[in-house]
Amino acid sequence: MEKVLVLASVASMIDQFNMPNIKILQEIGYEVHVACNFEYGSTCSDRQILELKNRLQMMQVKCFQIDFTRNVMNLKQDITAYKQVMKLLLRYDYKFVHCHSPIGGVIGRLACHKKRIKVVYTAHGFHFFKGASIKSWILFYPVEFLLSRYTDVLITINREDYQRAKKNFRAKHVIYIPGVGVDTEKFMNVKADREEYRKQFGIPEDAIVVLSVGELAKRKNQQVMIEALGCLKRDDVYYMIVGTGELEEEYRTLAKKLGIGDKLILPGFRADIPQLLKCVDIFAHTSIREGLGIAPLEAMAASLPLLATKVNGMKDYVEDGKTGYCCAANDAEGFASALEKLICVPERRKEIGEYNMKAVRKFDIKRTNKIMKTLYQEV
Repeated sequence: MEKVLVLASVASMIDQFNMPNIKILQEIGYEVHVACNFEYGSTCSDRQILELKNRLQMMQVKCFQIDFTRNVMNLKQDITAYKQVMKLLLRYDYKFVHCHSPIGGVIGRLACHKKRIKVVYTAHGFHFFKGASIKSWILFYPVEFLLSRYTDVLITINREDYQRAKKNFRAKHVIYIPGVGVDTEKFMNVKADREEYRKQFGIPEDAIVVLSVGELAKRKNQQVMIEALGCLKRDDVYYMIVGTGELEEEYRTLAKKLGIGDKLILPGFRADIPQLLKCVDIFAHTSIREGLGIAPLEAMAASLPLLATKVNGMKDYVEDGKTGYCCAANDAEGFASALEKLICVPERRKEIGEYNMKAVRKFDIKRTNKIMKTLYQEV
């Protein structure tokens, strides 16, 4: 049986984005191996990583530890990871390698070029885009430009990246797929006891709840929504951020300073996102950079209106006045005003939610899986 390697920097990239791809490869008839850093740098908890390993083992997928770092300037560690990948490529005769994440993509493509193995690379949102910092352009663009020559298939998940790669890069094939796919039916049809869920968090039934899902990190920029709630000065609005990250205490401190400490809810990691989406009123996604953004698409499938920034990948689906309201990443007052509009007109929230349920179907996982299956067969 021919073998394929799925390579990523961290385990969360496998868990969140690649399980459908692994299943497709197995359906086609490949033996699938996975290599990533299971021990460090992941947004998954230790328990999640253990569960991921168990799932992969049950699927008869071989797993390999590669000591990738998330720090692009840690050259010593990068060299170690490169040697580990090369050792793996020498040990197994892979038909092709599917790389993910910037560092995984760099090391994987360099190793595959040396070993003369075909390589597929999924760019989950380039770090250089319209509005990105000069530093990001200087640091990442030349690397991606040069390594595109070593790329048999370059997959982009948003239109801006696709157009730039198609025009400027030298990959043999550049394709666009609408993200990694959202199981829209799962979020549309899920049932949840709204009253019971709100009791868990001490939220009154008649309160407005704004939800964000994602790592508590600078890039996700949840701070601006906390500041927006501070601008509103309303007692009936709560903000819940599901996820973990280094900014948790900073967010708590900011909320207390703004007088809304009791309105900020940080429950950590939750496995019941579909149910939570059915028990809140508005979804906020205020990232300063986003390859596409799975969380807001899931919220759209759950018929929620969005408060969002219109940055690179999210430009593919957020529409001011249609999917909700868009503001600049630093515009707390703008988000406060937009939130007030949605609070005061419940009929508008319902209207937007119904539009979002229809608009999100183009990102359905059945569609993306069909594209990926064809791609793998052609490779």
